[in-house]
Amino acid sequence: MSLAALLVLADGRFPAGGHAHSGGAEAACKAGRIHDAATLEQFCRGRLHTAGLTAAGLAAAAALGLDPALLDAAADARTPSPALRAAARRLGRQLLRAARATWPAAELDALAAAFPRGAHQPVVLGLAARAAGLGAPDAAHVAAYESVSGPATATVRLLGLDPFEASAVLARLTPDLDAVAARAAEAALLARTEGADVLPAASSPLLEIAAEAHADWAVRLFAS
Repeated sequence: MSLAALLVLADGRFPAGGHAHSGGAEAACKAGRIHDAATLEQFCRGRLHTAGLTAAGLAAAAALGLDPALLDAAADARTPSPALRAAARRLGRQLLRAARATWPAAELDALAAAFPRGAHQPVVLGLAARAAGLGAPDAAHVAAYESVSGPATATVRLLGLDPFEASAVLARLTPDLDAVAARAAEAALLARTEGADVLPAASSPLLEIAAEAHADWAVRLFAS
């Protein structure tokens, strides 16, 4: 494992397109569910233990070398919202472009050929981690961190929240991040023998509903 590669992949400046997505924070801000640091923390904790856990499990499984086509189908099954499925594939396509330029690998080329319109972002993330020489726990940590860092950064832009407060929220979530990543990596190991059905499938209905409403907004700051 290369800690430097892990930092590159997790860096918000890595050109993977995440800056254009709020992870549901824009809809939550408009609805008043996020209005300060405390409510941002509540939102991020809920997202981490649902959508974040699911994404971390898929990413960890891909990093272990499970069939990406099967994992992509598993990601589809775990994403009821058409808007979120479309967003996940757009993010996956952009991440794959960045990963192929950064860590050229035959597996990444094969994924691009198999999914010209983009595979689900967590699946791409896991293969990118694999190409970078990282393991399943690393991929799970990046996926878990992305599930909360995106909304935290977006809220700074949406509400003018003090960035120091947003960073403090992420710092307070680190024990949860470690726990979610460990649970996801453990499930991915089990999936090697039991299949993708054992991967986390935590639901977040409010995120799904909000994503569908957000997709219909005529004016919005973020793509999702």
